[in-house]
Amino acid sequence: MELLPVNIIQINQNKIDEIDNIIKSIYRLIIYSRHHLDDDLLDIYLTGMHNLKELVGIKNAQMEAQNEEEAKEYLRNLKVSLDFVIEEIILQNNFEKEVQLFQLLRLVSPETNAIHPNRYRQSLVQIGYHICPEPTIVPQLVSELFYKIQTISSPIIRATYFHHELIRIHPFVDGNGRVTRIAKNWMLMYDLYPPIFINDALAKKKYITTLGNSFKELMKNPNKWNDYTSQFFEQELDRLLINASLLYESINFIGLNRGKLNIKN
Repeated sequence: MELLPVNIIQINQNKIDEIDNIIKSIYRLIIYSRHHLDDDLLDIYLTGMHNLKELVGIKNAQMEAQNEEEAKEYLRNLKVSLDFVIEEIILQNNFEKEVQLFQLLRLVSPETNAIHPNRYRQSLVQIGYHICPEPTIVPQLVSELFYKIQTISSPIIRATYFHHELIRIHPFVDGNGRVTRIAKNWMLMYDLYPPIFINDALAKKKYITTLGNSFKELMKNPNKWNDYTSQFFEQELDRLLINASLLYESINFIGLNRGKLNIKN
């Protein structure tokens, strides 16, 4: 397997600019409005991500929870991992080192880490029709991936590229999707973008199908940008755009209500 060359990435810059404009609008509200508090943004993140009903729905949509107890355990692990990520961001630590992959695996999927502590997978795995690379070259590919993301200036492109390629490498026996999505959101949140979660079965199916088709095309032409890889990047931009818009609406709503309350008082 060859990693996707960074220099062939073609992405919708207009959509990135639109996302950036919404993010700037959010921070203008928080910084300049008299009706907003510094922790409004974090409160919205935590409320949305820690809500049991919502997260159980997300978990089931991702086809990873077999029962309610599994979903609750996933919730506990996700909460711990997100708390860890937030603390790291507060300490000015972005996601950029291999050791952080294993930190996330221990938190998000402790059962997987217990099988092979602090080690990449030692067996062949297959995702749909995609046969993942031989275990012997996984460490080399992961190291190369971390090197490549350092060359990407845009946080959005960096996070999306990392997501696509780490799933393609599939470095762990299990828990790859969970680790990858948390790592992606760590990169996004560090640069003040909202996290991205897939929260319905239809979107999950589309996500898996697009990734599978992208992997298939890259196996045939590893150095050629293709329509399916383009679709994956575009879908991630769409998810981020929706989340950014919803975040703006939520922040604005808080301010409007606070403003009305202050007028009454």
